[in-house]
Amino acid sequence: MFTVYLVLIGIVTFFIATLILGIWLRTHRTKENAERSSRVMHFFFFAGLVAPPLVAIVYPGLTRFDALLGLPSLPFKPFFLILGILLAIPGLYFLAVTNKLLRALGSGTNAFILTKRIVDDDIYKRTRNPMSLGFYLCAIAVASASSSTFVLLAASFGLIPAHIFFLKYFEELELELRFGESYLEYKKSAPFLIPRLKP
Repeated sequence: MFTVYLVLIGIVTFFIATLILGIWLRTHRTKENAERSSRVMHFFFFAGLVAPPLVAIVYPGLTRFDALLGLPSLPFKPFFLILGILLAIPGLYFLAVTNKLLRALGSGTNAFILTKRIVDDDIYKRTRNPMSLGFYLCAIAVASASSSTFVLLAASFGLIPAHIFFLKYFEELELELRFGESYLEYKKSAPFLIPRLKP
């Protein structure tokens, strides 16, 4: 049960950090504050949304959550295993290509080394948040492949909504403060999450 609490506390902590730093950034609107608070939010992302699920893979193991909580596992396990594999493929692709693009075109990474310019080429022409989309697809893929009702619920109604709230309430403002008009123009040209077919 410890890991169940750890996962849930991580999601709630990330949500609260987003809310508090989002409010703070709205009252302290400078590029320097955007950079500082972005680094803090990346810490909360890894501590709240990445580390607890990684712990859960080892202990108690993703397939054991339902038994611990008295929940039925997902039915049709072969279907969900195949679904998990099919979702993982584009999810891992988005994670890999975006990390490469952020380094090559943005002179930064996806976390503490912030990009120095807007990346608006390749997959970023089709969606503003391909890395987040990859993260969501991988989260649902792991939940599906493990056939865990709890993991699927935690990902679908906890982790993903908390992260979308972060993108809309914090990151969009942070990027606007860091990049100004160039980000606002980019924001008009690319959809928020779901990629359009043609750039």
